[in-house]
Order: sequence, then structure tokens, then C-alpha cells
Amino acid sequence: MNASFVLVHGAFAGQFAWKEITPGLENAGRKVITLDLPGHGDDHTPPGEVGFDSYVNTVINAIEKESDPVILVGHSMGGVVISAVAEKIPSKIAKLVYLSAYIPKNGQSLQELAMEDAQSKIGPNLKFAPDYSGGYLPDDITVEVFAGDCSDDIKELVVEKSKGRLEPLAAFQTKAELSDENFGSVEKYYIETLQDIGVGTDLQRRMVAENGTIKKVFSLDCGHSAYFAKPAELLEILKAF
Repeated sequence: MNASFVLVHGAFAGQFAWKEITPGLENAGRKVITLDLPGHGDDHTPPGEVGFDSYVNTVINAIEKESDPVILVGHSMGGVVISAVAEKIPSKIAKLVYLSAYIPKNGQSLQELAMEDAQSKIGPNLKFAPDYSGGYLPDDITVEVFAGDCSDDIKELVVEKSKGRLEPLAAFQTKAELSDENFGSVEKYYIETLQDIGVGTDLQRRMVAENGTIKKVFSLDCGHSAYFAKPAELLEILKAF
């Protein structure tokens, strides 16, 4: 039997990100589990109360309900989350799939990686809450980064979903705790996006090279939100796992 998918969204998103992907996987006979990380989507935990461990535990709780190992997919910031999950429960993960996602090294934070990304428009345009618990992007940047190559409907969706929401920032500053024995033992794949101004393509390729254990890299000629910009192509890649 083919493994179930657990799909983990990135920053400034929620499980709505997978709405074009889930039906196609299910039609192919695959079980799909999506979730809202704390402080995202329909989960309205205040950003100041959201810690990185809460992301990891949310994903682990979903996986622990499955009897067999799963294919764990992470987009963008979700790459840091799925890495930490694999470190904690490696035997429950059949494959890790990074979709234009951060791959941290042990002791490295997402913030450190993002600061090295000259192609991203997120960092230079991020606005902060007065207490620095969360951040947000102006609507025009949200559209440009997450839906610049998408339909008008998708552009409206990403603005609507981000309106009045702060992205919790604690996860950006958490340093990864990863070991060769656990995280290093899980089979890994990467799906790079060639027109990305969320997580720059150059950084994606450098993270893949520095990780050294990525079994195969797939390429999609689109911006940061491949699940909206190239859903059919992304589906074909995922269905092959």
C-alpha cells in the first residue's frame, strides 16, 4: 500500500495552501492529511503564545495516528518543521519532501538562512508588531511573493488569508537540533522552484548541496507557491512517491 501524505504549510499560509493538491492525490488513491500549524489558518493562537515546539508537536500528533510511516512534505518554513519532526520520530517517516523549503543544518535557525538569501523579498519587506511577537507583509508583497504567477482568484485568496494576521516569529529564531542518527537516516527529496522570491533558488540549491543527503531534486519553473502556480506538475511529482 502506498504511504499516506502529511502536508505541512509554510509561513503566511495554512492548510488552504494544499487545496489544489489534496483532491488529486486522493483521486490517485492516496490518503492525505493537512493541518493548520498553531497561529495559522483557522488556528488563532496569539503569535506571542506560539513556539516552534508547538509546530513540531502538532505534526507529530497527526503522524502518530497513522499505523504506517508517512511521506512528510514541507513547504518553505515547513521544511524546518519537518526536519525537527524527523529528528524526533524517524521511524515514522518514509520520506521527507522539501518543497522550496528551508533545510537547516544542526544548530542553524531559519532566520540565519533567510539572512543569506539575496533573492528573497520577504525579509526586506517584513513589518513587525510592536512587541516583535509577529510580523506581516504589505498586500502587494504578499501577492508578489506568494501568487505573482497565479490567477487573480489565488492572488485574492492569499491576501484574504493574511489580512489582519501576524506570522509568529519564534520559529524563525529556533536553532535546529538534528543528528545523523535520526534526521540523517530519513530518505530526502527536494523540489526546487526556479522563479522564487520567497526562498531564493540560489539558497535552495546551496541548502541541498550542503545537506548532502538529498536523493533526488525535481525542478518546477514557477515562483514560491508551486501548489497554486503548477499544481498539475507538482501532483505528478508527488504521486510518484
